[in-house]
Amino acid sequence: MPSPPAVVEAADLLADAARTRAACPPVRELFEGGGDLETAYAVQQLGIRRGLDAGRRIVGRKIGLTSLAVQRQLGVERPDFGALFADMAVPDGGEVAVGRLLQPKVEAEVALVLGRDLPHRACTVVDVLRAVDFALPALEIVDSRVRGWDISLVDTVADNASCGLYVLGATPVPLTAVDLRTVTMAMTRGGGTVSEGTGTDCLGGPLNAAVWLASALAERGDPLRAGDLVLTGALGPMVPAAPGDVFEAHISGLGSVRVGFANEGGEL
Repeated sequence: MPSPPAVVEAADLLADAARTRAACPPVRELFEGGGDLETAYAVQQLGIRRGLDAGRRIVGRKIGLTSLAVQRQLGVERPDFGALFADMAVPDGGEVAVGRLLQPKVEAEVALVLGRDLPHRACTVVDVLRAVDFALPALEIVDSRVRGWDISLVDTVADNASCGLYVLGATPVPLTAVDLRTVTMAMTRGGGTVSEGTGTDCLGGPLNAAVWLASALAERGDPLRAGDLVLTGALGPMVPAAPGDVFEAHISGLGSVRVGFANEGGEL
């Protein structure tokens, strides 16, 4: 079925912003009453479909807005999700080129890699525990195509949950070796601490976030599958990034992960 004209217009606006590196006005303004969640996901799905048609590859999903601190920052009240593409990955210790993103911010979180499918609409923690192959420390570099981060829930969902890039640590840790509820996170920029949090700051624990995501995706007929990467959501406030910044996050029991932002040029 063809997408409604306003959905197409919103997807076009966001795509043009990403292509030109010029942020656009909030897409909620295109919809009567600011739009609703289903309309926002329709815009997101159109953007994802276009990416797949262009040869991009989905490798997993991200959960957004799981931290109350981040929800307060953005003025929203519930989690959301978006798609992770292979070309969003940055190597641990890598550098992001100037101009690759519009208005990036960095947050630290727990990443999960699945060894089994999660097809159930009423997913449980036991289902997730059985499905997860291993966990990794991660940095998500979020980005908004909407000017000045002037976003509602509709705007961020339509904008693929404000996905930008992501960085994964290099050492996988089985869940038998770590209690994700009790991990502590400290993220530094240039050596100074800029964000802190714990596992419970992510919906009471990263596994709770994964349960929410698995259930939501199964309900939509697009469940998580073996091999998928899941970014479970921020453990603390996100922090704006600027050229020359170097961020490093340490998550107890999982290790560290690091990324830099080039002053000029760059290859990634």
